[in-house]
Amino acid sequence: MNGSVLPEDVLRDAPSYTPRPHELADLELLLSGAYSPLTGFLGRADLAALQRRGQLADGTQWPVPVTLELPAELASRLDADDPRQRTVVLTDPEGAPVAALELTDVWPIDPQRYGAGGTVRRMGDGGHGPFQRLRRSPEEVKALLPPGRVLGVIADRPLHRPQLAQIAHAARTLAAHLLILVPVSGPGPDGLPPEALVRAIFAARDRMPPATIVAVPLLTRGDEMRDALLRARVAGAYGVTHVLSTGDMLSGAGLRVLVPRELAYDNRDGQWRWRDDIPPRNRRLAMTPAEIDDLLDRGFPLPEWHTPPAVAKELVRVRPPRRHRGLVVFFTGFSGSGKSTIARGLVDSMRESGDRTITLLDGDVVRRELSAGLGFSKADRDANVRRIGWVAAEVARHRGMAVACPIAPYESARRAARRMATEAGAGFVLVHVATPLEVCEQRDRKGLYARARAGQLRGMTGVDDPYEEPANAELTIDTTDMSVPEAIEVVLAYLVESGWVEPKLS
Repeated sequence: MNGSVLPEDVLRDAPSYTPRPHELADLELLLSGAYSPLTGFLGRADLAALQRRGQLADGTQWPVPVTLELPAELASRLDADDPRQRTVVLTDPEGAPVAALELTDVWPIDPQRYGAGGTVRRMGDGGHGPFQRLRRSPEEVKALLPPGRVLGVIADRPLHRPQLAQIAHAARTLAAHLLILVPVSGPGPDGLPPEALVRAIFAARDRMPPATIVAVPLLTRGDEMRDALLRARVAGAYGVTHVLSTGDMLSGAGLRVLVPRELAYDNRDGQWRWRDDIPPRNRRLAMTPAEIDDLLDRGFPLPEWHTPPAVAKELVRVRPPRRHRGLVVFFTGFSGSGKSTIARGLVDSMRESGDRTITLLDGDVVRRELSAGLGFSKADRDANVRRIGWVAAEVARHRGMAVACPIAPYESARRAARRMATEAGAGFVLVHVATPLEVCEQRDRKGLYARARAGQLRGMTGVDDPYEEPANAELTIDTTDMSVPEAIEVVLAYLVESGWVEPKLS
């Protein structure tokens, strides 16, 4: 897989492509040997056999498809008979080469996408980013493990006292060495950035049995069954003999799966015991992730009976109270709905209070300064909103507040803006200024609707281009019979009530 080297002229002439996040995670697992015996992305024959029989074409047992898609424009330039035209350099999001893909199979999925199968060979120095020292290959990890049983825990959330008690009991019962596998390819199920998750796991290390901690590029695919089977397979590649279930881990790769009983906190002596062994009046159940998030959002301390102080400290660092966290307030609505006026009034009010650093991303200003050259096609409008979303997320990443007010007519672009803010560890509040189109046309301050109705302007949202109403807006406002000051107060009241802004002192 990683042995032979392609000629330099082949690599120099080969096209490059940046795979999607889950494909990059699969690529790293392929290159490290964690997906052994796979040496690359699966082709059509293997995928068909996997669907029919649950194994690859040669009879090898394998749980789920590991696939790569290429854009049709790139795939159409490839030729399996010419080495220079069947090699693709796969890069990371910054464009640095990660691997060379030697294609053995390319097939159309739809007019825009092609499937691609073939072996991969490592290029470059193995990657960058936080905690690279923990990204060891399975062979490196197995060489460090003591002989005997290995208890594996895939820690995609911080470890609180209930989980730590379960782990200690299982390791003691099995007389096993503990291997903690921390997924680091993206935010966890609670939105925690991977580097913060690693710090939280290390903060709990003194509460664990002797353990080896490894960072692995596991990324969920939205299918619990497939995710669990693949995680079990990867754990087995790292030498795990027993897996402690976290609720969604299924057996696979020959592993023994331990499903723990429910623990509860005993008020009588401060110990965690099996729930049924504690009388109800003396029992405290483990907190749910939603309860933990709520305490962090409101700035309340996590109780020490549930969370070790060192772990709580790491969580507070990355999830400070909402009033101290970055925030994107994203207005959307028709031209003339009042969104820009409300957004500017909100920014003025926030600047008067001085509680937050505010950045206003007005649609017209952004078009001039950030998106000059873009037109009003769907692709260009999506690109404009994504640029706004990216800048807003970067502002919020550094604990600032970004207020954006483009028309943003398409749901996919608004969803991308929300995702970028969330991945930056910030909040996202979508405000739909739902003023009806006929009211906006009556206002027509810029004369755009009149020009569009006269055929002098193409691509006008609401006239000859659709507006996809958001179904997930945190706040909806209709300014037909509402003054601008009233609308600003509604938005401010929501931000105060939800904890993003400090209430004004009267």
